[in-house]
Amino acid sequence: MKTAYSPHRLSVAPMLDWTDKHCRYFHRLMTRHARLYTEMVTTGALLHGDVPRHLDYNAEEHSVALQLGGSDAADLAACAKLGEQWGYDEINLNCGCPSERVQRGAFGACLMNEASLVADCVKAMQDVVDVPVTVKHRIGIDRTESYDFVRDFVGTLSDAGCKVFIVHARNAWLKGLSPKENREVPPLRYDVVYQLKKDFPALTISINGGIQITTQVAEQLAHVDGVMLGREAYHNPWWLASWDHAFFGDPQSGLTRGEVEEHMVAYMEREAAQHGTSWYTIARHMLGLRHGLPGARKWRQAWSDHRHKGLSAREVLKIARQGVRADLTEDAAA
Repeated sequence: MKTAYSPHRLSVAPMLDWTDKHCRYFHRLMTRHARLYTEMVTTGALLHGDVPRHLDYNAEEHSVALQLGGSDAADLAACAKLGEQWGYDEINLNCGCPSERVQRGAFGACLMNEASLVADCVKAMQDVVDVPVTVKHRIGIDRTESYDFVRDFVGTLSDAGCKVFIVHARNAWLKGLSPKENREVPPLRYDVVYQLKKDFPALTISINGGIQITTQVAEQLAHVDGVMLGREAYHNPWWLASWDHAFFGDPQSGLTRGEVEEHMVAYMEREAAQHGTSWYTIARHMLGLRHGLPGARKWRQAWSDHRHKGLSAREVLKIARQGVRADLTEDAAA
């Protein structure tokens, strides 16, 4: 009998400027089961901007979650409803981003200081959608390392009906650190996330932060329900091709790197025909596909060379593969 795994067992993190629909299409070629997340979309962008531009996605991306940024319960409810109408499988609230721009909008990590407000937001969204409403957050704010703080935050949201928490196992320092430094300087404290799972066994707890190899994922899954991977998954995307077998008991996608390239070129051609999208906009997400292989540098250079913008995607693929073959020939002759 096939094991029923949590939909949050493995996921790719929402990453601003990175996990757009083209990136998610690329990732889905390599893993059928990992949940994919949009970039954070603010309520203001949806309520006062171009909704299709922010919410359009490819049907192949499922299961896919929409991450929202905001702190007004009514606005979040309206945007959650939009997300459900567009077919997203989950609505996720960002309570973890520490950037000053996000703080000025009174959302992101600073919301952890207002658990009752977040609970109201969660309840407002749950009242208007049938898909799960989840929260992504940190383990604390600034240099306060009291476990009670994050325990009470989770407890308050749990009482409001939230059942899934994605926990970045670092504090968010709201002053003095850039977003990049906030991913590196505050120490990782996985034990805090493990304790949350012990204290709230009925909740789904997924862990995020500093996890870079398969053995680390397996170690985390011994303590929590899911693992969310971020930058390592983006920079080394072929890693995703092993996930279905390693963590879901299914065969791998079966595609070779070359076949993934072919699928992406076909996708680029489709996007160009339907939306006028340049292949260059899409190719940036796949620059790590040959990470660690001979010829990877020349392959990457071909896809990122602005001088190639006037060529078709298929022509650039030919140049990229010629570069790989040249490197392999040089290695064989050495």
